[in-house]
Formats: sequence, C-alpha cells, structure tokens
Amino acid sequence: MLLELVVENYAVIERLRIQFHAGLNLLTGETGSGKSIVVDALGLLLGGRASADMVRSGEKRARVAGIFEVRDAAPVRRLLEPAHIELEDGDLLIEREVLAEGKSRAYLGSRPVAVSLLRDLAPYLADIHGQHDQQLLFSAEAQRDMLDAFAGTADLRDRVESVYRRWRAAGAELEELERSEQEKLRLVDLWSFQRKEIESAALEEGEDAALENERRVLQNIHRLQELAGAAYAALYDSPESALSLAGVATKRVDELCRIDTTLETIREPLKAAALALQEASYTLRDYLARLDANPGRLDELESRLEAIGKLKRKYGQSIPEILAFLEEVRRQLASVEHAGERMEALRAEQTKLAAEFETLAADLTLARTAAARKLEKRVEAELAQLAMERAVFRVALAPASWCAEGADRIDFLVSPNPGEEPRLLERVASGGEISRIALALKTCLSGPRTALIRTLVFDEVDAGVGGSAAEGVGRRLKKLAASNQVLCVTHLPQIASFADYHYRVHKRELQGRTVAAVEELDAAARTREIGRMLSGQKLTPEALKHAEQLIRMSVS
Repeated sequence: MLLELVVENYAVIERLRIQFHAGLNLLTGETGSGKSIVVDALGLLLGGRASADMVRSGEKRARVAGIFEVRDAAPVRRLLEPAHIELEDGDLLIEREVLAEGKSRAYLGSRPVAVSLLRDLAPYLADIHGQHDQQLLFSAEAQRDMLDAFAGTADLRDRVESVYRRWRAAGAELEELERSEQEKLRLVDLWSFQRKEIESAALEEGEDAALENERRVLQNIHRLQELAGAAYAALYDSPESALSLAGVATKRVDELCRIDTTLETIREPLKAAALALQEASYTLRDYLARLDANPGRLDELESRLEAIGKLKRKYGQSIPEILAFLEEVRRQLASVEHAGERMEALRAEQTKLAAEFETLAADLTLARTAAARKLEKRVEAELAQLAMERAVFRVALAPASWCAEGADRIDFLVSPNPGEEPRLLERVASGGEISRIALALKTCLSGPRTALIRTLVFDEVDAGVGGSAAEGVGRRLKKLAASNQVLCVTHLPQIASFADYHYRVHKRELQGRTVAAVEELDAAARTREIGRMLSGQKLTPEALKHAEQLIRMSVS
C-alpha cells in the first residue's frame, strides 16, 4: 500500500507531499490541473521511462519518492536480498531522480539500484491502468496469471513447474553429454597416455623438495665434511673443546659452592649445558659418519628430478598440481566410460517426466478452460454496469510450447461493439475502455481467494461514461477498495461521491509561475468540490444539495 508520495520539480509541480490511505482515494480537479501528473510520477517510481521533459523548467533535477507498506514481504524480500536491502518495519522507500539532461537514478532504502529492480518490484506494489499506461493487461503472461488466480490453480501450477524444470534439467544434461561425447572420444587416447605417464612416475607430495636437498648435500659433500669436522672438534674432540671447558667450569663451581652455598643455583644450568654440548657432539659425529661421496646416487637424483621437472612443465608447477591434473584425467576417462549408461538413464527419466508433465498440463488446461467460461460471464456482467453492456469478453486458450506455467497460451479478447469479432485488447479497445475492462477484471479477481492486495491505480476510468454507468464504476471501485488500496483520477461527481478519501488537484500562480498543488479535503470541502463538478465554475445551492445527495446515496 502506498503510504506517502513526495514529488519535487516534476512538470508543473514544485513540491507536494501526499499521504494516502487504505480504501478508495479519489483525485479530482479541473481539466489540465495536473491530476494525471500524480499518476505519472507514481509510474516513474515503478520503473517507468524517465525523460528530461519531466524536469520543471529552470530546475536541475526532478525527484519522486514513495513509501510503500509491504503486507506480504516474502516475494519482495527475495528481490531485495541480492541488493542487500532490508525492509524497515515493513516499509519500503523508493526514490527516482531525473536530471535535466535526461539521465535518471533509482534508489531503494536510500541505496542506489538499477531501474530494472523497480520494474521487478512493481507487480508486488502497484498496478497502473490509464489512458496511456496499462502495465500488465496487454501481457499474455499476466493474462494467464489472472486466469489462474481466478481458477485457484496455484498448487497445480507449482506441480507443473516442478516437473517441467526437472524435465528441462534432464534434457540439458543429456544434450551436453551428447554434444561432448564425440569430442571426449577423440581425447580418450590423450587422457590415457597422460594418466599412464603420471601414474608410472609414482609421485609423492614433498618428494621434489627432499630430493633437491639430498642433491645439494651430495654436490657439497667435501665442504660439509670440513664444516662438520671443525664443529665436532670445537665441541668435543680438541683439548680446548667446549665440552672440556664446560667440565672445568663445573669443577670450579663445585669448589665454590662448598664455600659459598648461594652459588648452588648455577650448578644445574652448567650440567644442562654440558649435556646439550654432548648431545650436539654426538649428532655431529653421527652426521659425519653418514657423509659419503656417492656419484651413483647423485646421478639417480639428477634423473629423478629431471623426470619430475618434465611432468611439471607439462601438467603443473608443483607435485600437488600434477596429482590434481591426474585426478581430473581419471574423472574424464570415467565419465566417458559411464556416459552411455548415464545417457540411457537420462532418456528414460526424460520420457517419464514428459508423460507426467503432459498429464499435469492437461489437468491445468481443463481447470483453465472451466474457469475461462466463468470469468467471461463475470466480466461481461461487470462491463454491462460500466456502460459496455454490449461488449463481448472472451478468454482464448490455445496450445503453446511447454513452459513452467503449462502448455497454454491465454489471450483476453474483446469486442466493444456488436457485430465485431472479439480481438486482442490492444487492437480494438480505447484507453477508457481498457481502464473499464481492467476495473471489471480486478473486481472479479478481488477477494480472499486470490489475495491480490496491492495499490491499484485507475487514470480516467470514467472516459466515455456518465449517468448510471458512472455510478456503476463508482460502486465497483468501492468494492475493489475493500481488499485493495485504490487510487483513481476522475472527472465525474457520481464516482467522486464514493471516495473514502478525496483529494483536489488545482493550479495556482506563484511568483509568476504556475504551480500544481494537491490538498486532502474534509467533509465540507468535499461536498463543495463535488458541487463544483456538478455545476461548473459557479457553485450553486442546488449543486451543493445534489452533491450532498450523491454522497448519501454512495453509502447506502
């Protein structure tokens, strides 16, 4: 539901702020006062095309903002999640800016978004029907959705969609297998060679680093012997070795402690140092014993490292990468070996799902056909009360390509005048007729069963009607407003008398410029406005009495 609309520097509007309410909100005013501009501004919030002509003369930008109360937040939240936008207490702020050069910007919750996101949100927020803006009525997909909403086929459609998506997934996988099978068969020999070459090397992770170290040792064996021998002598083997000096120091400390016991604390560190020196000496001794020049082993290492280097140049820069390549080759070979079995399984699954889809789609077609006949009668009955009593409304079902919504194409056909074959709405109906057809459809679809709760906007739904037909339009708008928020622009007092909330749009001159303004009317002002609509420029007592009578009749 639209709670508030703010418009700045848009056409002849300098700034206005309108608070709307649940129920029937009517906008009236003189011709050219700017009533439809309010509707156009709302259309901009719903992703409509922006134009530099929208910006008020002399201004840099136009701005439109609206706050919507989102009753069923789940589908809206799904659209907002990818943009990381959250609803605040169930309210959604939408803004559009149009720059004087024609560029536009869109915002949700004060965060910039693509205009396409506003268009995606529009079906959950509002639906505009007017002389030049029928958002959904011409769409075959929307007509199908309206028929399904009337028929109450939501569960059956969900089952059809589930089976269809599984059927498509099986077909896509089968197509991919068939497309790639021939190419993979050409690669089998290559993959087999690669697997054999890598497997025969029997690589182990970390092996190359260990081999490199061993080669480095053998290449520097004499230098290592020299360094290790010198270190061993310094620690253990020479008369002035560290271990000998540590022993001397230990004896001297023992003598000191017999005289001064406060030096007892350094005995243990000295013993630990002597043991550490001894361990290091033994390690160096064992290391020296192992050091042995082995030209044959060096040749083996060179050969092994060369083999590993060759594999690295072909399959990866490290052993883990080579082993990962091996696993991928094994997977590809396994997929080729089992592709035939998988394709047979997919063909069987596809056949089973196709049969299941055909059965469910046929059930959906039957439900739609039965609902179509009922909807035709209901819509024609509504149109008869809207000065289109001779109009013929038909719902045409035709076989269509399989899709997630079944196997039917739905078209709403209309013949406004006797003797004409019903044809597509956009080909035969005028703007005013389309608005009345939309009103009739919305009236038929409203109610707890379909739960279509949105802001419905009707711009000049009264075009070409008057008298009792206008009263019929008003009553249907009132009925529709019981379960939806309805915004309607009208010129007829018979319709205006049904308003729950009445707004008057008027122009005035401010500092030499024309400015449009909107005011919400109280009961007395509302009576005067309806009287003006009845009498014209001069408000007469008779017009006021007639206005009061119209208002009383609207609530009876």
